[in-house]
Formats: sequence, C-alpha cells, structure tokens
Amino acid sequence: MPMMGRRALLGSAGLGVLAAPAIVRAQATAPAAAQETTQIEIDRAMPPETHRFEFGEFEVFVVKDGARPSGAPNETFGTNQTAEAVGQLLQENFLPADQFVNSFSPTLVNTGSDVVLFDTGLGQAGRAQGGGRLVEGLAAGGYTPEDVTVVVLTHMHGDHIGGLMEDGKPAFPNARYVAGQVEYDFWTDEARVGTPAENGHKGVLANVKPLAEKMTFVGDGADVVPGITGMAAFGHSPGHMIYNIESAGKRLVLTADTANHFVLSLQRPEWEVRFDMDKAAAAETRKKVFDMVATDRIAFLGYHMPFPAVGFVEKQETGYRFVPKSYQFDL
Repeated sequence: MPMMGRRALLGSAGLGVLAAPAIVRAQATAPAAAQETTQIEIDRAMPPETHRFEFGEFEVFVVKDGARPSGAPNETFGTNQTAEAVGQLLQENFLPADQFVNSFSPTLVNTGSDVVLFDTGLGQAGRAQGGGRLVEGLAAGGYTPEDVTVVVLTHMHGDHIGGLMEDGKPAFPNARYVAGQVEYDFWTDEARVGTPAENGHKGVLANVKPLAEKMTFVGDGADVVPGITGMAAFGHSPGHMIYNIESAGKRLVLTADTANHFVLSLQRPEWEVRFDMDKAAAAETRKKVFDMVATDRIAFLGYHMPFPAVGFVEKQETGYRFVPKSYQFDL
C-alpha cells in the first residue's frame, strides 16, 4: 500500500484539530437544557452498563441504573469538615476537588433456585435525568422482570425503591418481597408527616406499602433464601440492612449504603454524610462493617461504589483503601 506523506498526514491531523473546536462551539452556544437533553439521549442510545461474574455456585449480575454528577462534594460528604479538607483528599486520590459522581447499582443474584434482586434503582422518576435503567440492564443479561422471584430492599430511600412500581403496577409481578421490619415501620408511620422525612414517607406509601401483603419483614440474622442472610447496619437509615452471601466457600457482603463514596466514606469513615439520617450511628456502622470486611478479606459490593461496584478494602491508619475487583472470581 502507498505510504502517506508527512505533509498529507499533518494536513489530515490539522483538519481534526480544526473540527474539534467547531463541535465545542456548537455545544457551547446551545441552551443548557438542550445540552442536557442531548446528553441523556446519547446515553440512552447505548445499553446500560452491566457486569456478570460467578461467585461459588451463584451468578451475580450488576446493573448500572444510572449516574448523577454533582458539584460541591463537601455539601454531601465530610459535612463536618472544611471544603478545603474534602477537596484535598479528593485530589490526593486523583479526583477533582469540586465534583463527584454518584452511581446506582442494583444487583441480581441467581442462586439456581431463586433469582434475587437487591434494590430497584430510581425507576420512572429517575428517567428524566438518565436513570431508571434497571429493566433494560436485566434484559441485556437475559433476564425479564417476570424471572425475579425475590426482591430485597436494603432500605427505603428513593433511589432503592423507585423501580418497584411501573405505571402503578408491580414491576416484578412474580416476586415476593423482603425488607427490614425496623425500616418499614419507620417509613410507614404517620409521625413522619410534617418532618424532613415526609417525602420519603410518601415514596414508601406509593411504592412499598402496596406490596406489603407479599412482603416478609426481617431483622438481624434472618435468612432470605439459602446462602443469603440479613445483617443489621443501622445509621444511614433507621433500619438499614446489609446482606451476607455465601456459596461454595466464598463470601460476598452487599453493603448497600454503608459507605456512599469509595474515597470520602471509606478513607474517612468518621466524616459525616448528608444523607446519613443518624450520622454518629452511621459512622460507627461503617467502621464495624469495613473492619470486618478488611480483616476477613471479604469481597463486598456497595450500591454507590464505582461501577461495577465490587471490590475489597485494605485497612489504613485513617480508614480503608478501596481495591476494585479484577479477575479474582474468574479463576
């Protein structure tokens, strides 16, 4: 084949350099709302991210229901710290000081006897912002909503219960439901009316209470199905539960929202988090859970960890270092 001359190559490269600013200018001149809509449309043109791995005799399938970029990290994480301290820790970990991304990762565990879905994402309410993609993700993995036999709610914040109902009907019609008794009792109590928890109360009445007749309420140590056991991890919410999964000698803990950021919540577990309802209890729970995970070298899956949300933690002087899963479970 003929070789391309240096001048021709440089000329082609120049065209690319000239073209890029034109695209940037076009985006910059578009109204902000139009830019946002375009980005969501671009994202939705691609299937949602998914990740599948074998764990003992179980299959674990993780779906990225969506992601939400935000500014001012210190207004969410380290709210009892200075913005400079929060920004410095982020920069030390190769992250921007003034922004962060929150992602949402519902997880399906196929035990061979049951198809167990943990949390349901943002649902219809999240679609305007590019979320609510759980059902699409399940389809990409060969699952339908009808395949799900058990839906487990780790807690009842909106980004975990939003996908329970679809157009007023159960999104997973053949499933039974499992939730923490303490959590359900708190959110359905009329005492929430007129308090900061009122919107959460309304969300639970709309999405969870209609399913109560098919729901089993559990506490610490309760079995969901063989190999899956609930563990109390209160603080982030009044009845926040995590789940221990064991199969063929392997162990995985679904830590839900025990830690909501892989740097700010793990490296500084004592820092206060805006969405932790009992901040002191949440910090103590973080230390307890991740001391266990680090000491016993257990794999964990955190709902808001960087996708695919699976990894390990190493204990450090001031907290824990997140170690993402690589190929351990493929061997």
